[in-house]
Amino acid sequence: MNNPLVEELNWRGMIHDIMPGTAEQLSKEMTSGYIGFDPTADSLHIGNLVPVMLLVHLQRAGHKPFALVGGATGMVGDPSGKSAERQLLDEDVLNKNLAGQKAQLEKFLDFDCGENSAEIVNNYDWFKDFTFLDFIRDVGKHITVNYMMSKDSVKNRLEGGMSFTEFTYQLVQGYDFYHLYQNKNCKIQMGGSDQWGNIVTGTELIRRKAQGEAFALTAPLIKKADGSKFGKSEGGNVWLDKNRTSPYKFYQYWLNTSDEDASNFIRIFTLLEKEAIEALEAEHAEAPHMRVIQKALAEDVTRRIHSEEDLQMAIKASGILFGKSTTEDLVSLDEATLLSVFEGVPQVTIQASELSAAENYIDLLSMTTKEVIFKSKGEARRMLQGGGVSINKAKIGDMNAKPVLDLLQGKYFLAQKGKKNYYLVTVE
Repeated sequence: MNNPLVEELNWRGMIHDIMPGTAEQLSKEMTSGYIGFDPTADSLHIGNLVPVMLLVHLQRAGHKPFALVGGATGMVGDPSGKSAERQLLDEDVLNKNLAGQKAQLEKFLDFDCGENSAEIVNNYDWFKDFTFLDFIRDVGKHITVNYMMSKDSVKNRLEGGMSFTEFTYQLVQGYDFYHLYQNKNCKIQMGGSDQWGNIVTGTELIRRKAQGEAFALTAPLIKKADGSKFGKSEGGNVWLDKNRTSPYKFYQYWLNTSDEDASNFIRIFTLLEKEAIEALEAEHAEAPHMRVIQKALAEDVTRRIHSEEDLQMAIKASGILFGKSTTEDLVSLDEATLLSVFEGVPQVTIQASELSAAENYIDLLSMTTKEVIFKSKGEARRMLQGGGVSINKAKIGDMNAKPVLDLLQGKYFLAQKGKKNYYLVTVE
């Protein structure tokens, strides 16, 4: 049986496994569904965006989304797809992480739209008073060891060994589904394809313990066309928190996507309609060098995660390194963006007294800046005579004039020699 939500997810490439009867359930009534989020950091990263988008599509189709944050399971650790046991977290760290993630989820889901308003639940609320004896009596007896051993997340770890804590994780996650089924009428759990085993343990527990019927749907794990891991950059994870990954770097991550990945990602990570995406692909085929898909993807995701203002700042910042820009563009950048853009360029720190003592631009760009920009006065003079040196995007006209600089953010200036060589100078 076809269902609009299932069809939507299908053309976007967002279905890996789906339990029989799921489409029928979604067509029958407004259905509550949930996804669990791992609270190991105070920010989600772009690897979390696939499950977030599943919830977005669920709500847009008229169903009710629940985001379960694992206040209890975060203290344990999920072995799925892992090769080693994870560090356990204390309650204070967990609470900080949960608050950060909730604020980010609120950018995607509508928490005030009537009966299908999104809700956030924390499994610590129902596990904190659940004793071990109660758990093995009320939950453990319904699932056999043989059933648990058959799961890939267990089989893949047996040779190296896994703790009892990790072995029982699927029961804990299964009970989450059972609890939400009983108390929130949740009938579907979604997640990444590595979660399939844990999810169906929940549907099995609901069948055996509540004589109920529940459903499962997973999305494929995203991989880049070149085989490298999606969501990673040279600095590690690409985070949704601008204090961890600046909007400029966030924008650049999507802008630098390969053509093959861009067509895949724009389906998964934006809400653009099929016709709009196909039109972008046709335009891209005509002029691949214009990178229209990458630009549409980067703009859409950056705007949604951050803001229109942050997006415009990121576009402006990108132009400073990679396109035409003006002094005004440079001055308009905030300090965090400025430092993010020029993180990889040579940098030097000078004293304010050294700047004021410089007799001319030849001195400033060679001796005062510790010979980082020019190795000698002669080299500086030759380049300045040729008109190939700028400070803060303004060409230096008179190389013998005493430097008078409007410092960026009151303490930086940007020197540029030629088209591509930048140097950031900090004045203390």
